[in-house]
Amino acid sequence: MNRLSNVNQHLTANEASSKSKILEKNADDVVIVAAYRSAITRGGKGGFKETTSGELLANLFKATIQKVGIDPKVIGDVVVGNVCNPGAGVNEHRAAQLVAGIPYTTPFQAINRQCSSGLMAVNAIAQEIITGQIDVGLAAGVESMSNNYGPNMMSAFPARFTENEAGMSCLIPMGITSENVTEKYGLTRKEQDEFAAASFQKAEKAQKEGLFKEEILPLPAIKIDENDNESEVTISEDDGIRKGVTAESLGKLRPAFKSDGATTAGNSSQVSDGAGAVILARRSAAEKLGLPIIGKWVHAKVVGVPPEIMGVGPAVAIPAVLKDIGLTVDDVDIFEINEAFASQALYSVRSANIDINKVNPKGGAIAFGHPLGATGARQVSTLMTELKRTGKKIGLTSMCIGTGMGAATVFVSEA
Repeated sequence: MNRLSNVNQHLTANEASSKSKILEKNADDVVIVAAYRSAITRGGKGGFKETTSGELLANLFKATIQKVGIDPKVIGDVVVGNVCNPGAGVNEHRAAQLVAGIPYTTPFQAINRQCSSGLMAVNAIAQEIITGQIDVGLAAGVESMSNNYGPNMMSAFPARFTENEAGMSCLIPMGITSENVTEKYGLTRKEQDEFAAASFQKAEKAQKEGLFKEEILPLPAIKIDENDNESEVTISEDDGIRKGVTAESLGKLRPAFKSDGATTAGNSSQVSDGAGAVILARRSAAEKLGLPIIGKWVHAKVVGVPPEIMGVGPAVAIPAVLKDIGLTVDDVDIFEINEAFASQALYSVRSANIDINKVNPKGGAIAFGHPLGATGARQVSTLMTELKRTGKKIGLTSMCIGTGMGAATVFVSEA
């Protein structure tokens, strides 16, 4: 009995040691200087439908630089995640960097790892700081699904791939992968609608209480009227959040992908436009430059899962990233888990034994949208502001990734 007690004490001490180590402050830490986003608007219908991804990105860069008061010349690299633009928008988004006043001497990189692209940009900048390549970097994600989403965004598969079942599984429509998760793990339509309704209700409440205002920077957008007259307006609120949504109202919607399925337009993420930007720095450099420090980047992990159930990615990535740093789900105060579909988000929460009250406290992509390349950066902004507001410390962002992957990154708040 004494031996068991000693083992338990040792394990508890190790867990406490891991947590306290993560909360320590060291000169070489990768810190978060700023994390902001645009409003998220409905694809093809919302406030940014006439605004290109490059314009959206340039405007967010300008606003972020101005808000922080950082000299653009100290930014050592710019990395932008994007999914729908040809070539991940490398030309247009490099131009956006220059339009925003970041000099040509600062290099640029475009990243496309599907729905995690914005987070991959954040992780890429963090790794450059860790390896000593730069001291300060700007990571972002952007998507204009109004302008770039559709069948033309995917390249043709070689004919010989049709003979390979594993390879062809990468072409399974996302909605069908959601239905596969539903069937494989025995999820009901009712519980998916309940999860989705909770997302809408949390987002509606958060918007009403002004909880998004600290993370959203008002940005200009192009508006074209019925007479083709062009004007400029300012967009400062997410416009996809539906009011008064209940599980009962969602239950009236027809399945979107299979006649007898459970995935609907109401319990799936919305097609959207938006952008997010995160400035990271070495702690010693941030202090020397007098930059604000709102948090710390801790650790990241990307995993592979079967493409046909790609939505389970977070269920694998979250335990993996926490294991690497000696934490458990109980150590994390807030989880921002992307809601590509209620099926996969709900399964991931249950599989990883996460307290659902810690998940997406201001709602998620089902409620306000999923601009593919932007979501990973958007989540960091949402997470850091909520950790600050609630006085919590440890947060985690995660998402599933098309073609069968999952990603997760751990952050600490110092705000």
